[in-house]
Amino acid sequence: MPPFPEEPQIHESAQGPRATPASSRVTPTPRPVPGPRSAVPPRPGPPRPGPPRPAPPAQRAAGAKPGPASTPDSPAGSAGGRGAPQIQLVPAPAGGALDAADEAVDLLLDSGRAPAEVLVLTTGDPHPWTAHERSFGEDAYWRQQDAADDVFYADGASAGQAKPRPVVVVAANGGDDTVKSVLPTALTRAQALLIVCGDPQQINSVLGAGV
Repeated sequence: MPPFPEEPQIHESAQGPRATPASSRVTPTPRPVPGPRSAVPPRPGPPRPGPPRPAPPAQRAAGAKPGPASTPDSPAGSAGGRGAPQIQLVPAPAGGALDAADEAVDLLLDSGRAPAEVLVLTTGDPHPWTAHERSFGEDAYWRQQDAADDVFYADGASAGQAKPRPVVVVAANGGDDTVKSVLPTALTRAQALLIVCGDPQQINSVLGAGV
């Protein structure tokens, strides 16, 4: 029988590229997963100013930061009688009073005040929240106040119907005669703190004699 041919020897260098161990392979980094989105407002339309609020914050004078522990910065100062609310003045032009009031509300909420503790009154144009809620009808609008689960906004014409709350913020954004009627009303509605955003001279001329 013819001898079997010898099997060819395969040298290591001819065995082709070695497989790369799995532990040394580079694994593509997965794309980051976006975080949860912010909560959607419970009702359509303009959100309640704040956090985040639609109006840009107004420039306030130094030391005018409102809050339960702040010191009043106007001659109207603190109320004199026992049980009367503390009064704070945030200087602002009529055109910027609404923005200043929005910022004051933001600061109050950031400091720990519950939304249901805050009432906002305007002397000129109604706050956008007021206009939006009234578009659903007067009954639905006033039910928002009775529900007492959020900041409530009222204009000068309906200030007398607003119920007392621990903190009242007034935006003196126009209407000289309305300012004279809204500020005394706001003083009776504020149980602990009254913040007035507007012209200091005008505000002191109204509240100075009554405080």
